[in-house]
Formats: sequence, structure tokens, C-alpha cells
Amino acid sequence: MATRPMNNTDVRPPLRVALVQFKPTKAEVSANVEAIQRTIASQSDSTDLIVFPETSLSGYFLEGGVAESAVTIEELIELLGSPPEMSPDVVIGFYERWRRRLYNSAVYLEAGEGAWKLRHVHRKMFLPTYGVFDEARFVEPGTDVQAFETRFGRIGMLICEEMWHSLPATILALDGAELLVVPSASPARDFSQAGGRPRNLERWEQIAPGIALEHGIFVIVAQLVGSEGGKLFPGGSIAVGPDGRFLARGPLLEEVVTLASLDAASIDRSRVASPLLADLEQMLPHLQRSLESTRTNAVLEDLHSPLENEAEEVVVEGLVGDGPLPNEDLGRIHEAELNLDIDLVEKTLIEFIRDEVCRQRGFERVVVGVSGGVDSAVSLALACKALGPENVYGFRLPYRTSSQESLEHAALVLDMTKAQARTIEISDPIDLYVKEYEPEISPLRKGNLMARLRSVILFDQSAKLGALPLGTGNKSERLLGYFTWHADDSPPINPLGDLFKTQVWALARHLGIPEVIIEKPATADLVKGVTDEDEIGISYHAADPILFGLVSGYSVEELARGGFNQEEVELVWKRLQATHWKRELPTVAVLSSSAIGEFYLRPVDY
Repeated sequence: MATRPMNNTDVRPPLRVALVQFKPTKAEVSANVEAIQRTIASQSDSTDLIVFPETSLSGYFLEGGVAESAVTIEELIELLGSPPEMSPDVVIGFYERWRRRLYNSAVYLEAGEGAWKLRHVHRKMFLPTYGVFDEARFVEPGTDVQAFETRFGRIGMLICEEMWHSLPATILALDGAELLVVPSASPARDFSQAGGRPRNLERWEQIAPGIALEHGIFVIVAQLVGSEGGKLFPGGSIAVGPDGRFLARGPLLEEVVTLASLDAASIDRSRVASPLLADLEQMLPHLQRSLESTRTNAVLEDLHSPLENEAEEVVVEGLVGDGPLPNEDLGRIHEAELNLDIDLVEKTLIEFIRDEVCRQRGFERVVVGVSGGVDSAVSLALACKALGPENVYGFRLPYRTSSQESLEHAALVLDMTKAQARTIEISDPIDLYVKEYEPEISPLRKGNLMARLRSVILFDQSAKLGALPLGTGNKSERLLGYFTWHADDSPPINPLGDLFKTQVWALARHLGIPEVIIEKPATADLVKGVTDEDEIGISYHAADPILFGLVSGYSVEELARGGFNQEEVELVWKRLQATHWKRELPTVAVLSSSAIGEFYLRPVDY
């Protein structure tokens, strides 16, 4: 079929696009292909183009498993088999094997006689290596970006991170692309109060309309969903018109197909109203000269020797003024940042538990240690919402010195959630060990002994019940090192591990946890009458904004200058620095080129 530009003045039906929020089974290429085939077949009579997200064929966070899941384009076409009758064109993100190298790629396929036909492949150029990302370690960067002809008009493709750089989209627009297709796998980050969406999705909702409006093109972004090792892909796919307006939005956390209708005539209207692309084309020769000039000057500057510049005026690198040092109220700023969109957090954590427990690990039930404190109450409540109370076993594991209040509060939350309540006394085995072997044991050691025995019992009950242990530790405790190593941190899944204590309290109120549990002084209840604040030396309300600042890159000096108490900042900093070892797996001497976690980098979550 002859190609026609989408902005052809002839009356044309709109282009029907389906954005698939796809949840791949990790590293199971055949199973994912079958799911893709079913989705294509379900949309064949209502869609012209169907777009699957980045790495739909395998999941994104494969690490060393990339090599095992990568396929050639020829293998992908063979796996897909025959297209269904009246098939739409298809875009699929996948790990590609090409010329004995591995790439993060997106392929555009058209239906042919009995087989799919390749129209275009794009190999991701910008590979993120920050935060949770280490993509450049496992795949090669692509080296080219260009638009291509389809039966619907001229289209360009970018993959996720490439959209966060302005130049690739501009090149595609200059190359005649009128539709920009973006398969993406963007894990959710930053749940601070921001309109019901993670902040990185809000950023996507700024970038895509900006690119669309600047160039007078359509932009569609198909997002991955699901959990991969605790990294949550939230969905939130979008389609944007050339005037920057949203044509469709996908929901959060759901595996769905979102439809959008692209009316080519709107390109003409938008470019008349805002001729920015035409302006760019006119100025492009001048910009190219300026770019070349900057590159040439940079090379020349590098060639100067220090001796040649001795007499020149010394220029201080970076922006420096003469005013006083900034004195922001960082406490107020950080407290504001700690305020979360609690409804969104609840929905996300419920989906996280369902996905990790059931889909990723094949369990239907969980066991939770219920102490009577707010953390275990919140984990228990979330688990009951995610799996149903009949599939949640809440264990009270008291020692004879455990406070009666803790037992009563544990019973209160078990009754509230309707979880399966169990009680196992740990006094006898602890006392027997102490009496026979360690009569002079310190309170600290004895408390750690209790915590570790509780973990042992939970794991044994896990084996008995076929139920996965669910963690209850919060981020504040983890950063301050205030937990028993290989006890509190042992469960394989922890929904609260990235929530500060003050955020857990806020979530508890949202979930309806009894106020008497939320308001009482936090305590591990390992040593009678000792609270968390007694042992840590600072309240969580004071510590959390400081911790937030430290993990955000602020120095002790900056935080003190920003209004925090100097002694409190130093106390928190010392605890943070001194307890890194508690947040790491055991250190193993590396003696080979196949050391686990160093060279052998198979994902930990499949």
C-alpha cells in the first residue's frame, strides 16, 4: 500500500492506536509471546496500530539474564507466527540479539502473507546508569535515529530514556515523523503529594505534550506494568495530540489496553497555530554552525597548555556570587516532601503484594509477625486487602516479659483485619538456652535472640502453611540500623521498607489502624520499658526529615545551616554511616570470574 503523510489534506479516517499496558512474565519469552498474540488478536478489528511497552518480551530488570532472553528479529517473527486476519501494525519492545551484540530495541512490524514483515527497528541510544538503572552494563547503545514510512504515514520511534533528551525527538520531527511512538518501562518513583500519580509519571506528562506541541506531532507512550524485584511499573500510558492536549490516559497499575484516535487534520491546525517546527527548519543551518563552533572551541581549549594561560585572568569554574550562603528552611521543605499521596501509596502496595506474592513467586498466602506495633499492623492490613484475610496468617510470638499492652494491641488489629490469628509462646526455648548456656546474657543479646527466634518460627510456619513471610520493617529503622540483623530484615518481601516511620503512621491512619496503636511510643518490646527513642537518641519526627536530607545528598553542614539541630544531624549521620553493613548481603571473597552478584548477575527475583 502506498504511503501517505498523516497531514494529507484529503479526508482520512483517524488512525486508531492501542496502547498496551503489558505485564510480562519475567524471562519467560514464550509465555509473553503468547500473551502478545492474544492481545493482538483481541484488537484486530478495532485498531490500526498496537504498541507494546519496552522489553515486553521478557521484562526489564533482567541484569545478567538479558543474554538468555534476547532474540533476533527473525526469531521474534517466527515466534509470533501468522498475523491474525485484519491485523494491525505492531510495535514491540524487546531485548535484541544482533550481530552478536545485545540491544534494548523496539521493532515495527506489518502483517504480511502468513508472516510478519519488518518495517523498522530502533535500538535504544541513551542507556540509563543512575538510581535503580544499570542498563549500559548489559546492552550496547544504538547509534542511529531516523523516521520511516508506514502505510499510515511517516513515524519515528524512541525508547523511554531517549524522551528525556530533547534532541532525538527533534531529529525525528525534522526527518518528517508525524507520529512519535515511545515504548517505555519507567518504574514508579516519588509518591509525594502530586496529583494522584508518581512524580516520574508527572514528568512524562510534561515531556510528551511539550515535544508534541513544539513539533506539531502526535506522541504516544506505552508503559509497562507490574513489579520486578520491588521496582513497580505503574502504567499510566498516554497519547498526546499535536496541540499538546491529552487524547487518552491509561490507568495506574492495571494491565489494560487504552485506545486513542489520531486525527491527521489536527497536525495542520497545530502547525498553523504554532509554526515552531518550520521556524526550526529555517534556523537549522545557523544552529548547525553554532553547534560546530562550540565543539571546535571546546577542542581548542583542551589543547591549551597551563603554561600558555599563566598570564590570563583566572576564572572560577561554576556559578559563584558575592551574596551570603543560602539559609533555606530545609526542615519545612523536607517535611513537605515526606507527605505522600497516601491513597496512591495504598493502591501501589496492595498491587505490589499481589504481584510479588502470587504472580512472581507462586504463593497465595503470607505469614506476618504481629507485634502490636504500627508497622506490623500496617503490613497485616495491606496483606488482607491484597490477598483476602483468609490467606493472611498473623502470628503473635510473645516472650514472658512482653508487655500486656502489645498483646492486646496485636489482638486488636488481628480482630480488625479478620486475619487468621495464631499465638506461639517463645519463652521456654529462650529461657532454656539462657539457663543452660548463657546465664550472664545481656539484655541486648537476649532481645536479639528473641527477634531471631521469631524469624525462625515464621519461616517454619511458612513452610508448614505454604505461605510467604511478609516483612514489617520501615525505612527509618533500616537507615538508622535499628533492627536485628538476619531477623527483622529476613522476609523476602517487605511492603514498608521504603517508607519512613512518619509515613507509616500516615498510612496507618489512612487504613483505619486503631489510634491507640498509632499514638503509643514506638518500641521493639525486646527490653522491658525501653522505647525506640530511648535507644536511638532522637524521635522519628525529628530524624525522618534529617534522614531524607542525607539520603538526598545534603551534607551535615548544609542541613545544620538549613535549620536543623547540629547535634541531631550529627547523631543521625553517625548512625547512618556506622550501619551500612546491616543493609548489605554477606560480603563474599571474590576468587573467580563467576562470583555470584559480581560476575554472575542473574536477577534475584525469578
